[in-house]
Amino acid sequence: MRHYEVTFIVDPVLSGDEIKSAATTYVDHLKGEGSEIVHINELGLRELAYPINKRNSGVYYCVEFTSETGDFIPKLELAFRRDERIMRFLTVKLDKYGVKYNADKRAGLINEFKPKKKKSEEPERKERDRRDRKKEAPAKEAPAKEGASVKEGTPEVSATESGSPE
Repeated sequence: MRHYEVTFIVDPVLSGDEIKSAATTYVDHLKGEGSEIVHINELGLRELAYPINKRNSGVYYCVEFTSETGDFIPKLELAFRRDERIMRFLTVKLDKYGVKYNADKRAGLINEFKPKKKKSEEPERKERDRRDRKKEAPAKEAPAKEGASVKEGTPEVSATESGSPE
């Protein structure tokens, strides 16, 4: 048995029923050719990396299937090219590592998304950063002359040096 995966993007302008009918059309086409559907993953509406046909988003579908031979794949790809509802597609033959990866992902051993940080952690982190900055700040030096206050970073200039009459 050979394992394949086809991913295609459906035009998002279509109604929900039309999008699902486009996906079922190709699933039925695969079943009609004698292949066995392993998994259908509807990834949903996603933003595209670049515009395709003046669209910035598309509805993604990923269908994993097995077949004895891949003789019907050119027919399937021709059907994808002729269908105006399909914006892009990609058919891949999976090796044993790809099959294992997909099986592990379906079993939940591989997370699809990283969990988001909780909002409650943000104030703690900001408070901790603020305390660290206070510790790292250098201590102010004591004034050079007794009783006179000198601003930090400004040179001490006497009246005779500045050239102004007294």
